[in-house]
Amino acid sequence: MQLILVNKPYDMLCQFTDGAGRATLADVVPVKGVYPAGRLDRDSEGLVILTDDGRLQARIADPKHKMEKTYLAQVEGTPSADQIAQLAAGVALKDGPTLPARARQIEAPNWLWPRVPPIRARKTVPDAWIELTIREGRNRQVRRMCAAVGLPCLRLIRWRVGDWTLEGLAPGEWRKAPLPATQGKPRDPLRRA
Repeated sequence: MQLILVNKPYDMLCQFTDGAGRATLADVVPVKGVYPAGRLDRDSEGLVILTDDGRLQARIADPKHKMEKTYLAQVEGTPSADQIAQLAAGVALKDGPTLPARARQIEAPNWLWPRVPPIRARKTVPDAWIELTIREGRNRQVRRMCAAVGLPCLRLIRWRVGDWTLEGLAPGEWRKAPLPATQGKPRDPLRRA
């Protein structure tokens, strides 16, 4: 069985082929026979897990397994305690309410790579970072949750899926990974070794 962690760059499709000539995972991962376990939008960055094991792929991607995923979101505005509490309690979206999540405001990660192209910066509108851990996987869920509480998402990075993290991977880099650990607490993405 193969298990690969890749740091998907911004503006790359989370698939291996594209008839329109856009960047795909094949541009950075030369391994054949592996497929994404879940998706990450073209305008999002971060951890994508690739595997050739269909059961593991389903366990990671299928929302019924409720595997935790942690995202770091740069949002427009300064989050209030009420907005963070709304995200944590679950947000009403058009396709139904989300499950409760873990949410907190964080400092901008000092280890984070610059995005290419950079996000638009407005001198009169502040921005902030939120760490959000969800157990679902709806289409554009984190972006929709942030927007629903009045915090439009400017940049979104998936840091963790289950026990796997982005740690040590620059955009476009990948590595083989061991099977997930069943014990222990996930590493804090803001703590550096």
